Amino acid sequence: MKLLFDFLPIIVFFAVFQWRDIYAATAAIVVVMAVQIAVQWLRERKVNNMLLVSGILVALFGGATLLLRDPIFIQWKPTIVYALFAAAFLGSRYIGKRTLTERIMGEAISLPAPMWRQLNLMWVGSFTVLGAANLYVVYNFSEAIWVNFKLFGTLGLTLLTVIAQAVWIAARTPEHRHEEG
Repeated sequence: MKLLFDFLPIIVFFAVFQWRDIYAATAAIVVVMAVQIAVQWLRERKVNNMLLVSGILVALFGGATLLLRDPIFIQWKPTIVYALFAAAFLGSRYIGKRTLTERIMGEAISLPAPMWRQLNLMWVGSFTVLGAANLYVVYNFSEAIWVNFKLFGTLGLTLLTVIAQAVWIAARTPEHRHEEG
């Protein structure tokens, strides 16, 4: 259910775009993000930093798109979000005792510090590639293709990153190495 909650804004954006246009889709995502932030606040009395940053950027870039009637602002928003996430993950390598990846996943798995740093850099790379790919699609393809890429392309690339990391972790855990040896 949480996964649906996390992807609800992009799903609504995609659906409204198919039904109307980029401006209606932009207005819809601004509203959905605001509702999402409010719901999380009401349930938990706090808002996840990633959701808050994304919501603020959706409001700013979506507002600019609607006010200036230029979709380039909402099209640039994913790249800005990915750049901020990449910077946060990279910065976490140098600030504090644990990387951002370890803070997020540390309760689920136990890994030595060097592996956490490598996983963290994989996320930096992934967010950098996603941001660059978004701009490539924005400037080389139609608006409709960009909307499809925003939902399916970024979701697919993120899923590939998760799968690659799972395989990478499995290949390096002591249990797996013991089975091979």
